Amino acid sequence: MTKSQKHYLPFKRLIDIAGSIVGIILLSWLFLILIILQKINDPKGPVFYRHDRVGKHHKHFKLIKFRSMRTDADQYFQKHPDSYQLFVDNDYKFPAGEDPRVTKFGRVLRRTSLDELPQLFNILFGQMSIVGPRPVTEPELRYYGDHVDQFLSVLPGAMGLWQATGRSDIKYPERADLDLEYVDHIGFWYDWYIVYLTMKAIFSREGAY
Repeated sequence: MTKSQKHYLPFKRLIDIAGSIVGIILLSWLFLILIILQKINDPKGPVFYRHDRVGKHHKHFKLIKFRSMRTDADQYFQKHPDSYQLFVDNDYKFPAGEDPRVTKFGRVLRRTSLDELPQLFNILFGQMSIVGPRPVTEPELRYYGDHVDQFLSVLPGAMGLWQATGRSDIKYPERADLDLEYVDHIGFWYDWYIVYLTMKAIFSREGAY
């Protein structure tokens, strides 16, 4: 990382704080609507889902999302080991539209990327950034090989090259290459370019399932 890139990081953090606060305030009405709809569709289940991810410098944190899966999703693979193997073989996700753990309302959340809105709180808490590499689980680190420390040298992001250029359509090792490309080129204008590409991908719904 160059000296100018290191100098950008504190400024990037200020943008994250301001952006997450503004986002939470402006989208509070949408949060309320989604919470109500979640309780209508699944009264007994929790509204939010917290999943363990690896953050900057190998520090683990709980990624916050609107719950899009069944309440027993974490135990599903224990009962269906064959499904877990399919999940792993397909880069830690199921083929498009084939995840048996996702609820009907959850499919709507995922197609519109609304399930990821609570990540604004992860950004505010300093666990994530608005733009950065996609937060991964511990087993996925194997795809980064000798570049793991480089990959984890910056905060993971709610938006990034992976989301901007295809999301679920992009698999490893290309996904790892995109994450490392971001770390190599991190900068103010590069971040804004990724924000533009990500918003374009979200509205087109390409690669979201």
